[in-house]
Amino acid sequence: MRHGLKLLKPMASSFTPCLDGRYLLLGLNDQRDHLEISKFSRLDADAYPRYEIQLQKFCKFMDFLLDSRTPETFHGDSSFNNQLRDKWHKSVFWASCLRHALSLGQKDMVEFIDLLLSPTSKVLNKWFESDVLKATLAGDAIIGSMVSIQTSGSGYVLLHHVMGETDGDRNIWSHVEGGMGSISVAISNAAKEAGAYIVTDAEVSQLVVEESGRVNGVLLADGTQVYSSIVLSNATPYTTFMDLVPHSLLPEDFLRAIKNSDYSSGTTKINVAVDRLPHFQCCKLGHPEVGPQHTATIRIGSESMEEIDSACQDAWNGIPSRRPVMEMTIPSSLDKTISSPGKHVVSLFTQYTPYKPSDGSWEDPTYRESYASRCFKLIDEYAPNFSSSIIGYDMLTPPDLEREFGLTGGNIFHGAMGLDSLFFMRPVKGWSDYRTPVRGLYMCGSGSHPGGGVMGAPGRNAALVVLHDLTQH
Repeated sequence: MRHGLKLLKPMASSFTPCLDGRYLLLGLNDQRDHLEISKFSRLDADAYPRYEIQLQKFCKFMDFLLDSRTPETFHGDSSFNNQLRDKWHKSVFWASCLRHALSLGQKDMVEFIDLLLSPTSKVLNKWFESDVLKATLAGDAIIGSMVSIQTSGSGYVLLHHVMGETDGDRNIWSHVEGGMGSISVAISNAAKEAGAYIVTDAEVSQLVVEESGRVNGVLLADGTQVYSSIVLSNATPYTTFMDLVPHSLLPEDFLRAIKNSDYSSGTTKINVAVDRLPHFQCCKLGHPEVGPQHTATIRIGSESMEEIDSACQDAWNGIPSRRPVMEMTIPSSLDKTISSPGKHVVSLFTQYTPYKPSDGSWEDPTYRESYASRCFKLIDEYAPNFSSSIIGYDMLTPPDLEREFGLTGGNIFHGAMGLDSLFFMRPVKGWSDYRTPVRGLYMCGSGSHPGGGVMGAPGRNAALVVLHDLTQH
């Protein structure tokens, strides 16, 4: 509760309704997980704890990488002392990396590498036989992306989402009382307590850079100049370097790499206000009001791996998925501060939607309404009369996410999370340690290592690099 941040844990982690009248509810406890999975496969129920244990091992190894800045080639003052410090940092990093790898053991290390390089389908097929379980778990590998479960390297994104934790509990997704904006408020309260002065509604038009090539602050859209020898940008790398920094100050290969980075996104977010909770016809849990299924991540259109793959193929062919894959959450099932009594807020992460569909335009109100209706009708198949409960909705397509939130391409992670865009390659090769070709300018957003997610790791790591550089000067 410090600084006003209150996390609300769901009663269950995921709920997958099926059209044949069955459902899969996970996350109540280990015993219930075994019973739930046994409805589809006894073998899978026995394998699931081993699968989770292995992922926990991999997450523990990844914790070290998430909290470390990359041992990047040193771009600063090449004095003897700085070169010595740089070599010492790299030696410490690689020694720690080796120690963590040895703690895994060769067998698990090989499995870890296999997971990083493999398609999600291969990873899950190796463990399970039930399509419903595999499709439920595969949802974490595709969210926010334009990749298929058959795409090599998508196994890493599966792991990336499992790494999250709440109060030390791994793979727990919590809601924030008051909505996601409460996180920003809590962070700002903490910053103010530490002496920060925060200005909002102040659009930056460009960075101010001296002739020496060092940053000297920012110029606001209203003409105000804010002077500073240190600037941190959590805008996307594309926005930062293509829109805010004079191109003449940047190396050609760097600029080319930024310009050609993958910002593709298949996600459209739909926020829905409803006058009652959805009732899933497969679910007879005896909860007339809020039940564990309402607090979980509800997976719509994820009964089989084939469904997910077909949805992606549609988008690759240039059209929004005919049967979208959806992650549905009902934050008001836990948070009573965001809706009136009896009313609820439903959040839909829908996939896949191309940035520029070939069969229409997101600027066309009829086209937008058609896609929203498609999503609502699909939910109706699982929860009859969902559409009739809708009071209103707001839809954010990839172009909307780009325009309203500055997310290049509508990508919620500030860039693709493929293996070619991680660690040493994030945001681009040669500049993964939060420093940039403009001295005094640092990157601290999700476009930097270790990538997207509401975890703050890029900002924390970048801050440590800035503090380190300040002590050296």
